[in-house]
Amino acid sequence: MKKVGILLLSLALFSFGFAQLTVWTLEGNPERMERQQGIADAFEAETGIAVEYVPVDASAMNERATAAFAAGDLPDVIYHSLSNTLPWAEAGILDVEASAEAIELLGADTFAPAALNLVTMDGSAAGVPVSGWTQLVVYRKDLFDAAGLEAPTTFANISAAVEALHNPPSMYGFVAATDPSQEYMMQVLEEFFLANGVSLIDADGNIDMNNAAAIETLELYKSLVEASPPGNLYWSQSRELYLGGQAAMIVWSPSLLDELAGLRDSAPVTADEDPTSGELASKTGFVTNLAGPSNPDGAGWADFRYFGITADANTDAAIQFVEYAMNDGYLDTLSIVPENMFPVRNGTSENPEAFIDGWKQLDVGVDRKAPLGDYYDPATIADLVSGMDTGSRWGFPVGQGALASAIYNSRVVAELAREYFDGERDAATTAALMQLEIEATR
Repeated sequence: MKKVGILLLSLALFSFGFAQLTVWTLEGNPERMERQQGIADAFEAETGIAVEYVPVDASAMNERATAAFAAGDLPDVIYHSLSNTLPWAEAGILDVEASAEAIELLGADTFAPAALNLVTMDGSAAGVPVSGWTQLVVYRKDLFDAAGLEAPTTFANISAAVEALHNPPSMYGFVAATDPSQEYMMQVLEEFFLANGVSLIDADGNIDMNNAAAIETLELYKSLVEASPPGNLYWSQSRELYLGGQAAMIVWSPSLLDELAGLRDSAPVTADEDPTSGELASKTGFVTNLAGPSNPDGAGWADFRYFGITADANTDAAIQFVEYAMNDGYLDTLSIVPENMFPVRNGTSENPEAFIDGWKQLDVGVDRKAPLGDYYDPATIADLVSGMDTGSRWGFPVGQGALASAIYNSRVVAELAREYFDGERDAATTAALMQLEIEATR
C-alpha cells in the first residue's frame, strides 16, 4: 500500500511537471515573508508541490511583470493590487480563464461582490480576490453620544458634528487631507466624491466632473478643511491628532485599528494616561459607507488584492495553490497582516462565517499582539467587513480602471481642489476646470 501511495504521488508530481511554483508577492517584510513561507511549507506537505515566494516592491511590480511577460518568464502566480488586474488581463499577462476556474472551485457566491465586480472583464473576474480594506471615517463615538449626534454616515451628519464639536486647538472637528503631493489626499477626495455619486468616468470613457454633485462635494470638503488645522495635512497629522485626542473625525485605513488599541509604540495613544490600555479603541466608531445629498444610498472606498494566475504558469498547479491559499490556508493567508487584510470570503458554503470568525481572532499589533476581537465588539467587526461588499472605486466598475488610475496619478483633481480650498476660485469654476484638465490627461 505504501508503494502505491508513493507511485500516486509521483504521478501527481509528473502531471504538474515536477512543479515548483513561483509566487511574486507585495508582502516583502521579513516577518510577513516568514508567514508566507509557512503557507508554502504546508502546501508542499499536502501536495508535494514546492512554492517559492519572491518579494517585489509595489512600485516596481508593473515594470517587472511587463518585462517578464515579454521574455516569456512570468512567475506562476502574482499577488498584486487592484490597479494592475484589468490592465494585465487586457495585455495577456493574466490567464483570466484560470482565475475563473479557481473562483468556480471556491464558489463565486462566497466572495464579496465588490471584489469580483471591480475586476470583471467579459463576464469573468480577471483575478482571484484575496483580501481588501475599506477606507474608514473614524470618529469619537463617545463625544458623538454625549452631544446627541448621529454617526457621521452622511454629509449632513458630518457637518452637524463639526459645528457641535469643533473647538480648536483642543479639538478639531475634522482633519481633512490637504496635501496634493500625497496619494492620501486623492483617496480621501475620491471617497467623498463617490459618496455623493460622482463617478468621474463612464463605460465609454467620458469624463463627468462638471456637475452639481461634484460642486456639492467640493463645498462640503472645503468646510471640513476650514475645521482642520492649517498647513499641508496628510495621513501622518490625521493619525497623530486623533491618537492625541484632538480630532473628532478623520479618514484612515484599518491600519489604525491596532494603533487605537495601544499595540504599536511607534504610534502611541497620547490621549490616554496609559497608551497601552485600548481605551481610545473603545471610544471610537467607524463608518464604511458614506452618503451625500445627491446619493442617498452612499458608497465606500475600497482597495483589494488579488492572486493572478499568469500566462506562463503551470496552470493546474497554480490553480491548486490558489485554491489552497483561499480555503484550507486562508486564515494563514490573512494572518500575514490581519489589520490590512480583511477577508473577501466570509466563509464557505458549508460554514458561511468561518473565515470572519477566524480572522477576528488573529493577532494584530507590533510591540504587543492581541486579536481584534479583544478590542472591538462583534457588531463593529461585522460593519468593518461589510465594506468588502459595497466598496467601490472610480472607473473600475465600468471597465475604465486603467484610465481612472492615470487620472489619479496625475494629481490634477487634488491640485485643483487645493487651489479652491485656498480661495483661488469658486466650486463651480473648479468643477468645470477639473473636467477640462482631466480630459486633457487622456
